[in-house]
Amino acid sequence: MGGKVKANDRDTGENSKSTYGIVEGDDQGVFEIITDSQTQEGILQLKKPLDYESKRAYNLKVEATNVRSEPGSGGPFKDTATVKITVEDSDEPPVFSKPIYQLEVNENAPINTIIGTVTARDPDSTGSQVRYFIDRHTDLERQFNINVDDGKITLAKLLDRETDMWHNITVTATEVRNHSQISRAIVAIRVMDINDNAPEFATEYEAFLCENGKPGQVIQTVSAVDKDDPIQGHYFNYRLVPEMLNNPNFTIKNNQDNSISVLAKHDTFRRQKQEMYFLPIIVTDNGHPPMSSTNTLTIRVCGCSKDGIVQSCNVEAYVLPIGLSMGALIAILACIVLLLVIVVLFVTLRRHKNEPLIIKDDEDVRENIIRYDDEGGGEEDTEAFDIATLQNPDGINGYLPRKDIKPDLQFMPRAGQHSGPNGVDVDEFINVRLHEADNDPTAPPYDSIQIYGYEGRGSIAGSLSSLETTSSDSDQNYDYLREWGPRFRRLGELYSVGESDRET
Repeated sequence: MGGKVKANDRDTGENSKSTYGIVEGDDQGVFEIITDSQTQEGILQLKKPLDYESKRAYNLKVEATNVRSEPGSGGPFKDTATVKITVEDSDEPPVFSKPIYQLEVNENAPINTIIGTVTARDPDSTGSQVRYFIDRHTDLERQFNINVDDGKITLAKLLDRETDMWHNITVTATEVRNHSQISRAIVAIRVMDINDNAPEFATEYEAFLCENGKPGQVIQTVSAVDKDDPIQGHYFNYRLVPEMLNNPNFTIKNNQDNSISVLAKHDTFRRQKQEMYFLPIIVTDNGHPPMSSTNTLTIRVCGCSKDGIVQSCNVEAYVLPIGLSMGALIAILACIVLLLVIVVLFVTLRRHKNEPLIIKDDEDVRENIIRYDDEGGGEEDTEAFDIATLQNPDGINGYLPRKDIKPDLQFMPRAGQHSGPNGVDVDEFINVRLHEADNDPTAPPYDSIQIYGYEGRGSIAGSLSSLETTSSDSDQNYDYLREWGPRFRRLGELYSVGESDRET
């Protein structure tokens, strides 16, 4: 924001340079005036932001001074003016009462517990109503909810301090009449600890005890850990389970630093008698209410050197003959098992080889080759094809011409004639056979091939077979060949010539 103030000087030249200053009306130092070196104008600028709700108008008394003056004039020339500034209202986003809120909630708090409240107001004179929302990008698991009207934050899911100790979410405030005016505030929620976890061993301890150890020797030092974090710190109490209070083998000693030492009571431990011992210990914390758990310490009896250095913790099978160790015994057992597996496989393969070839219902016959030595019995369906279909069609009509009689020449055939006067048309013959097959229930199925034999007849030339006639060539008259047309005229002439030669 800026404005200009200009002072007119009747003088000209170098003595016309002016400076400006605020004399009254700016007690808080909100404004300042600088001089433009080119135009000698005073530029009014803001030094601090304005607040319409705090002060809406300013009345400034500005003084203009001529820097240089004429000698003997009595000093530089000055003049004052009043500048009135009016502050206009603008729509501003809501303002939270705090930029960061820090809230606390117990980890065992039930759902819908009120954790805290955030507040924001509209700084504008209109005082628009504000609504609150949680930025879900900062609360992906939706563990919290907020009331849109009053800003109360409640618990939506149960919390676990051992999983997350802090939850940082962002709350937004929006004007009801202008949703574009949004402001944000960070809400840090601390989950307060409660004693809901029992202490336990810091690690899985496995102690080693020497056979030649002394009574009162420290076998193992045991410590515990607790996931809870009490304000007064941890303090653990260790004790043996009630049934082990009179344990003849081991005892415990408190080290006063949240740890204990496990001691041996005697020196008669032997691996051949018992290789491993289990010592249950109860650990209790100092919480409210106190929590406890039972942890078991494993103690293994080992062979040690004279200096107490562990050398071997395996049980020696001293009862075996010729001093066999456990390793040798395991090797022998492994060989026996391997031999048994080989024998079982061999017997299984032999039984499979001697089994007869029997086709079972659940076997896939496509994977087997089966040989048969039986001789086939032939076709049982002797009526699959009707041999009568190969009969001469003349047998159907009852006309059986004699083969030893030369048929008389009745008339010459015409072009396009397919059958003789007593013949059967081929189409009619096929239609008759087709009708019989369609109406015969004993006929072959529709996908069977029907084969019919048909011998043509009706030609006046008669049969060309030498077996069909008893006449000789001398009895034949071939004059009719000339009447068959140009194509048979030459043939008729040849036969006519032959006849004349025989007559001579």
